Amino acid sequence: MKLSPEFYLRTDVVQVARELLGKCLFSRVDGQITAGVITETEAYLGITDRASHAFGNRRTIRTETMYMAGGHSYVYLCYGIHSMFNVVTGPAGMPHAVLVRAIRPVTGLDIILHRRKAAVISSQICNGPGKVCLALGLHFRKHNGLSLLGNEIWIEDYGAVVNDCHIISRPRIGVDYAGDDALLPYRFTLRD
Repeated sequence: MKLSPEFYLRTDVVQVARELLGKCLFSRVDGQITAGVITETEAYLGITDRASHAFGNRRTIRTETMYMAGGHSYVYLCYGIHSMFNVVTGPAGMPHAVLVRAIRPVTGLDIILHRRKAAVISSQICNGPGKVCLALGLHFRKHNGLSLLGNEIWIEDYGAVVNDCHIISRPRIGVDYAGDDALLPYRFTLRD
């Protein structure tokens, strides 16, 4: 069952990031469905978080998607190479987002292998946000700003029970420029 609008509209982006673990992220690209269980996320707290693209209420063509109501995709280009998929959370005007850092592929494995130019599914195939987008066929030009309630990108709850003992919290990766905010334990990973 797809997650409800209410799931995304909550204001506690850290809690949403934790609760996305164990949910299943789907894409339908060129009629092909692929999916993976979300195993790692990072929370970004909008205008007060120096690691966020929207820090200081920064509004640009790129960040405008973050100001949409929760339940939209924020897909941006990193280093001019990698598309990165985020879930926008909170009410419109509150630019919170959750970066999906890793998934465990479960649907469309042959398609994922082809997209990743790999022979076998391994723990390395979707263990980074750029790899997630490659595996699911997501691209910043085509998939930014889409509703997660639609039929191109969506997230389902399979009823997996993820307790605190299943989650490892750590500082986020690649945001050293954010000073003390880089040390916040807003990266969440499923154990095993």
